[in-house]
Amino acid sequence: MAAIGAAVEQGRAGDAQGAREALAALWARVGAEGDALHRCSIAHYLADLQDEVVEELAWDERALDAVSTLSDERVRRFHDSLQVRAFLPSLYLNLADAHRRAGNRDEARPHLAAAVAGLDVLPDDAYGAMIRAGVENVRVALDEGSTARLVP
Repeated sequence: MAAIGAAVEQGRAGDAQGAREALAALWARVGAEGDALHRCSIAHYLADLQDEVVEELAWDERALDAVSTLSDERVRRFHDSLQVRAFLPSLYLNLADAHRRAGNRDEARPHLAAAVAGLDVLPDDAYGAMIRAGVENVRVALDEGSTARLVP
């Protein structure tokens, strides 16, 4: 998880290519059947680093697939306050947004609904506010028929 975090910070610092390479190397090391927390985390962050929405969707789907096999016991070994259900709003939001940007409005809506259904588990902090705002922004963009990338 430390290596994943370091790669994410590398991307946030402006080195998207380096972060993409580091996360791809970690994905290769973990493998498609490896630890679900690692797979979910790597795929979730790799999705955000893709240039093409089709590739982003593929990584978002890998993240959601990984979380389906993740247990609360496993995430609590990483941090005792975590629960798997709290991962879902962000994962579904990302899928909804990527489908929207790909022009797949009918596929975006159920993912957005799933994100909304999980908002109650999010904390009342900056992270929770960011996901709630993202849900609203994607909802508005979907209603307007926009496929443009949203500005954070």
